[in-house]
Amino acid sequence: MTEAFGSSLLFPALFLALMGWLVPKLLSTVMAEGVKPLVILSLLSFVIMLALTSGLFLLLYMIQGASLATLTVGGIGQTLLFFVRLSVSAGIIWAPIMVLSIAGLPRTWTSVEW
Repeated sequence: MTEAFGSSLLFPALFLALMGWLVPKLLSTVMAEGVKPLVILSLLSFVIMLALTSGLFLLLYMIQGASLATLTVGGIGQTLLFFVRLSVSAGIIWAPIMVLSIAGLPRTWTSVEW
């Protein structure tokens, strides 16, 4: 039972959901308030989530026994593109949570009115 539970997608999905909420929250602590900074924060959050998700998929592939040499046989560019596509597909998990997290940020603004 432990093997089946450990190989399930529950932990990666929970990790992505948590990161989708946490990344914008953490960025908001170091960025200015306002509409323009909120748009920049949104774009940065998207890029960071793509990188985190790509890294997670790379880690999962390596845990399953794929070597880095095997993954990069077609070239590094194709490998990066493959993992970015996986990240975008996994956006069904993290993107809605990230959007809700970003949408809630203006409520915490103290110096700028929405």
